[in-house]
Amino acid sequence: MRKLLYLTVFLSGMSALAAEFGAFRLLQMRFSSITLVWAVIIGLILVYFAIGYALGGRLADRSPQYTTFFSVIAWGGLTLSIVPLVSQPILRYASIASDALQFEVMGAAFLATLILFSVPVTLLAMTSPFALRMLLQDPQRAGNVAGNVSALSTFGSVLGAFLPTLLLFDLVGATRSILIFGLLMLALGALGLFRSGARIRAAVFGVFLLVFAGIYIWGDFHIKDTPGQVYEAESAYNYIEVLEIGQTRYLRLNDGQGVHSQYHPTELFYGGPWEQFLVGPFFNPAPHTTDHVERIAVVGLAAGTSTRQATEIFGPIPIDGYEIDPKIVQVGRDYFEMTQPNLTVHVTDGRWGLERSPHQYSLIIVDAYRPPYIPPNLTTREFFGIVHDRLAPNGVLTINIGRTADDRRLINDLAATIAEHFPSIYVMDIPNTFNSILYATKAETSLENLFANHRLLQSDAASHPLLLTAVSVTVSNLRETPSGGRVYTDDWAPIEAVTNDMIIRFILGGGAEILQ
Repeated sequence: MRKLLYLTVFLSGMSALAAEFGAFRLLQMRFSSITLVWAVIIGLILVYFAIGYALGGRLADRSPQYTTFFSVIAWGGLTLSIVPLVSQPILRYASIASDALQFEVMGAAFLATLILFSVPVTLLAMTSPFALRMLLQDPQRAGNVAGNVSALSTFGSVLGAFLPTLLLFDLVGATRSILIFGLLMLALGALGLFRSGARIRAAVFGVFLLVFAGIYIWGDFHIKDTPGQVYEAESAYNYIEVLEIGQTRYLRLNDGQGVHSQYHPTELFYGGPWEQFLVGPFFNPAPHTTDHVERIAVVGLAAGTSTRQATEIFGPIPIDGYEIDPKIVQVGRDYFEMTQPNLTVHVTDGRWGLERSPHQYSLIIVDAYRPPYIPPNLTTREFFGIVHDRLAPNGVLTINIGRTADDRRLINDLAATIAEHFPSIYVMDIPNTFNSILYATKAETSLENLFANHRLLQSDAASHPLLLTAVSVTVSNLRETPSGGRVYTDDWAPIEAVTNDMIIRFILGGGAEILQ
């Protein structure tokens, strides 16, 4: 039985930490992956661990029996298996509340889900002190036994961190991943009870094991019931959802508070950021035509809306699209016609890929700034130095940046950071949205360049209607050059602090009511 005890310590450590990552994954898809969400989850899970350690030690002293020990394990597995099933309707309701911006309901669902994890995590945390009590027969070897128990539990926790995040979430989804660890602990508890002589109790937990195994195989674990949903999936990075309303398709990720790509079979202007990116080259001195744009890079490709528009305007010029999530790339090909032969997709981190690109670009688009999902490594002076190096002499950087009606701190900070490398910066606000496009030219330019190119486009009957509309929207919605911002570096980039504060102020200021 000693070997089984050690195995149980290892597997319970793995399952307990896997439950923590499972909780985060379930909540990430409705409440985002900001540090604040992580902090709350980690803090409460650690509280559950502490309670489990204390209770496990006390119970072991009161009843140092194998049947008691494996009953705790079996109950831990059973309750862990129940959690994703009970939380599923709660989180679906949270998804509806998220679409309606009902933050009180979302908060209640968030806490309810975390509370559900309290029982299984506490029970699984009882394993280490209980096992130590059972294994400790010779006081002369107390340190050795305690060290082995701690080491096995820790090694199990390491596997519990990597296995779901690197394999299972992408392979079977969050709900089934949690069920796998629940079933594992349920089976282990039933086996231990059987071997310790409690065969009736083992049989009861064995029945539960079969029931939940059937639920795992035949259960319906779709995540959201959004009207118009035609596709949903989980990847290693995101919850992915495609909606179809009329003939228009929308790509939404995670909490769903934002459209990352859009597609219509006959229309190209969407009133979003994608077409506004393509105005960037026309800040160069007139006459600057579409023929001057020779190659484009897109960091944050998503499902390729901007690349489809760019191909329509500039022709089949080479486009390099950088997207870290391969499932989003596949969704782009399957649902958004991201099949242009001139598009080369690089499934990698945008900064890493751009830095290693051998090409010079006329236009670099950064579309990875959807608050609160803003990678810090794409906001720093060092990153914009890479962008500067990859631009042709007349190249332009364009970025989609979130804001609120009266909070432009993020725009100001990024402008200050970009100004470390780029001499000329311009900003326009996209009408009826909380998005702005920042343009930065590698060479020194002026607004008169844009106005002159706009006049030339208006006078040319061959001008593409999408380009003409996009330039007109930019000209009509230009804002003053940002000022007073802070420079972000790889060592100091407080992007989450800024976006979290911006979102909280927006909610407390009644912004949700404005959007409803």
